[in-house]
Amino acid sequence: MYDEKLRAALDARLDGLPPRQATAAVERLIASYRGATPTHAPVLRDRADAVAYAAYRMPATHAAASAALRALALRLPGWAPATHTDLGGGTGAATWATAGTWPGACASTVVDWAEPALALGAELAGDALSGVTWRQSRLGAAAEVPDADLVTVSYVLGELTEADRSAVLDAAARSGQAVVIVEPGTPEGYLRVRAAREQLTAAGLRVLAPCPHSAACPIVPGADWCHFAARVPRSALHRRVKGGTLGHEDEKFSYVAAGRPALADAAGQRASSRVVRHPQLRKGHVLLDLCTPADGLARTTVTKRDRDAYRAARAATWGQEWPPAGEE
Repeated sequence: MYDEKLRAALDARLDGLPPRQATAAVERLIASYRGATPTHAPVLRDRADAVAYAAYRMPATHAAASAALRALALRLPGWAPATHTDLGGGTGAATWATAGTWPGACASTVVDWAEPALALGAELAGDALSGVTWRQSRLGAAAEVPDADLVTVSYVLGELTEADRSAVLDAAARSGQAVVIVEPGTPEGYLRVRAAREQLTAAGLRVLAPCPHSAACPIVPGADWCHFAARVPRSALHRRVKGGTLGHEDEKFSYVAAGRPALADAAGQRASSRVVRHPQLRKGHVLLDLCTPADGLARTTVTKRDRDAYRAARAATWGQEWPPAGEE
């Protein structure tokens, strides 16, 4: 429902946007996001930038945030946040994702330093997202972060200096009962998530997803990276701005979801392994590459001899828990 409302809101605000203008702004934004961005210079400088970002990136960041939040919700059945703080939330992609994951009355506060992004985010939210506060604030040591059941930090760590990044993560760990960090699914994005994971666990939080444990990540930096994919439908405008023809794209992302010990204990869920690569279907068996609670990275072979497990393995997808619910 919220996916459809977001698409409708984007279409309404972006209708009539000249493709050339959007493409030019997008090209500049891509260069900014790939380069070094000082914290005193927001990437989204004016409304044209905010609109271009919304057209080009918001559907993908919303899909990635939604996937990460759904993974958290699966680990915490019966739990729903009543309050939510979205640090660096910009136009509100993670706030839309939160509303879609836990429909109901959740009071969200979006904190960002770019006023044009906040203004457009408020327009997009309209009546579809009630109870959202849009607050302009520089992210860093001086940022005021209200206590909340859920804190999201989505696609913003790469824009911050190391000092501000650490301050934001400290604030998230201190203020949130649950914290979800999402970054692009690149080797650099994974390293930022990995560092964030270490900082959150050092602050006493426990990892809830995607990792099946809170111990050190078993991946060797530089040799591989942990990331997942979310399918993103493309609107006609989205295709024009991106110069694509397909009706969808796959957004690669890295993430970590962590919670305070009391929240993690209340989950009552035994940590499952996580499928970290596309399952390899072979004649009579399926190969699954897993991140496991005890053995780190491991490959398991599921054969036809175990009919139920084999059927589940053939239907398994990259990123899901293993064994799936009901198969243990």
